Amino acid sequence: MAVPKKKTSRARRDTRRSHDRAKMPNVVMCPQCHEPTLTHRVCSKCGTYKGKTIVEVEEME
Repeated sequence: MAVPKKKTSRARRDTRRSHDRAKMPNVVMCPQCHEPTLTHRVCSKCGTYKGKTIVEVEEME
């Protein structure tokens, strides 16, 4: 069984793990209602995508 000859330092270990962090979602403003939405998704507030109405959204009262 392979065993490391020297102890791996914290700096070397953490450098290797630098890409394992959580990433923030990419958020853009909807051009119709100016609400923050995820990219390449239908807006949950107004139901539009690329200037077209995809989903009819009922108004909450």
